[in-house]
Amino acid sequence: MGQAETLMWGFLSCICVLWVSAATSNAAETISLGVNWGGMSSHHMLPSTVVEMIKANGIKKVKLFESDNWTVKAFAGTDIEVMVAIPNDKLAHFGKYDHAKDWVQQNISQHIKDGGVNIKYVAVGNEPFLSAYNGSNLKTTFPALQNIQRALNEHGYGDKIKASIPQNADVYESANDTPSEGQFRSDIKDLMHQIVKFLHDNNAPFIVNIYPFLSLYQNPNFPFELAFFDGGGKSINDKGVQYTNVFDANYDTLVWALTKAGVPNLKIVVGEIGWPTDGNKFATVGLAKKFYSGLLKKMASSKKGTPLRPGHLDVYLFSLFDEDQKSIAPGPFERHWGIFRYDGKPKFAMDLTGQGQEKYLIAAQGVQYLTKQWCVFNKEQNKTDTVPDDLSYACSLGDCTALGYGSSCNHLDYYGNISYAYNMYFQIQDQDVQACDFHGTGMLTTVNASTGSCLFPVQIENAGKRVQLMSLTSMVLLSFFVGLALY
Repeated sequence: MGQAETLMWGFLSCICVLWVSAATSNAAETISLGVNWGGMSSHHMLPSTVVEMIKANGIKKVKLFESDNWTVKAFAGTDIEVMVAIPNDKLAHFGKYDHAKDWVQQNISQHIKDGGVNIKYVAVGNEPFLSAYNGSNLKTTFPALQNIQRALNEHGYGDKIKASIPQNADVYESANDTPSEGQFRSDIKDLMHQIVKFLHDNNAPFIVNIYPFLSLYQNPNFPFELAFFDGGGKSINDKGVQYTNVFDANYDTLVWALTKAGVPNLKIVVGEIGWPTDGNKFATVGLAKKFYSGLLKKMASSKKGTPLRPGHLDVYLFSLFDEDQKSIAPGPFERHWGIFRYDGKPKFAMDLTGQGQEKYLIAAQGVQYLTKQWCVFNKEQNKTDTVPDDLSYACSLGDCTALGYGSSCNHLDYYGNISYAYNMYFQIQDQDVQACDFHGTGMLTTVNASTGSCLFPVQIENAGKRVQLMSLTSMVLLSFFVGLALY
C-alpha cells in the first residue's frame, strides 16, 4: 500500500482480487466481494495450490498485481475471472502504442484461448497519483491507459476486457470533510476529469481503494465505531444525510467528485478494503473479524449500498495472504492484511455470504513446510555484547513487526524478543544453519518456541525453488536412464 496523506475520513488506501458469489438465504440475492492477492512475500505457494484453495472457497474472481505467466495460466479452465496488472514502474514504457500492442498479445492473447483464462480487467498502475509520489506518474499513466485499451479494442477484446487505474482515495478531497463537498484533488483535477470521461466512454469502472482502518490508525481522535459497520457511535450529518460509518462517507465523496466531473453514473469498484491483524494495537484478529462481519452483512443486502448509491456494491477485500516483504513505511501492520496466514491457513472464522454463519475458510492443501526447527537465543552462552547489532541485522532482513507495541508478540521478555528476531531471519533464509549463528548466540531447537498469541513460524518451501529442485531431479533421473540405455 502506498503512503497517503491523512484526511478526516481516512481517504487513503492501497493490490489481487477474488470474487465470491454466494446465494443468500432466500436465493434471490447474491453477495459479491473480492480479496487482494499480493505477491510481496519471501516464500510463495505453488500457483496451482492457491487456485485450488480459491476454488474450494467458492471464489469466482481474482485480481492480480502483475501478469506473471506462471500465475495467470494457473487459472486456465477454471472460469475464474482474472484482473491482470501493469506496475507503476512500467507505465512509461506504454507511452508507445506498439509496446501496448505487444503486451496485450503476450499477456492477454496467449491466455484467453478456448478453455483458457477468463481475463476481465487490466489494472494500469496501482495508486499512481498518491500524493506521496510527488507527481512522478502524472505524465505516464493516462497515455498508458489509453494505449492499453486501444490495443485491447484492436485485438477484438474491448467489449469483454476493460482497462482502468486502481486509485488511492486521496485522489479526491473535501473542503469541509463532508461528502457533498467532494471533488478531485486540485493538483490533478483536470487530469482526473479526462480519465473518468475516458473510462465512461469505454464502459470501464473507476477503481478506488478505501481503508477505514487507516482513519483509526492515523487519527487518535477518530470515533472508534465510525470505522466499523455496527453503528451505535458518532454519525456524520451532511445536509440531512446521515453517515454511520466512514466507508459510506468516503465512497459518497467519490460519487460527488464523479458527479462534478460530469460522469455521475460511472461504475465504482472498491479495489481494496480490509483490516490487518497484527502490527498495531488496532490491528488484531478480533477487530478484523468485527470489521469483516459488518462489511459482509452489509454486502449481503442488495438494498444497502451507500446513501448516494443504494444497491449492489463491488468490493474486494485486502488481502488474501500476509506479505512479509511489504514496505512498513506506512506502519508495521502492512505485512498483516491477509485473511489467510502466509501458509494458507485461515486466521479467523468468516461467512462470505454475509449471513452470520461464520466458520473457518478452507485452508490451502498440500503445503510443504521446511523442517520443524527454530532458531532461538542461547542463554547458556552468557554472551550479549553482539546482541544489539545481531538483533538489528535480523530484523532488517526478517519480519519483526509482531514485536511492536500492541502486537501479538509484544508480551515477550528480552530473551524472547531476541529469539523471535533470530527465528524470523533463520526462516526467511530457508533455515540455513549459518543463519542461526549470530556470533555464537543462536542455537537450533526442535521445541516449538511459540507462546500464547505469539507464533514462531516454520517457513514453507518456496514454490520457485521447489520447482527448480523437481526439474533438477528430473534431469538427473533422465540422464541416468539415458546412460543405462546407452550402456
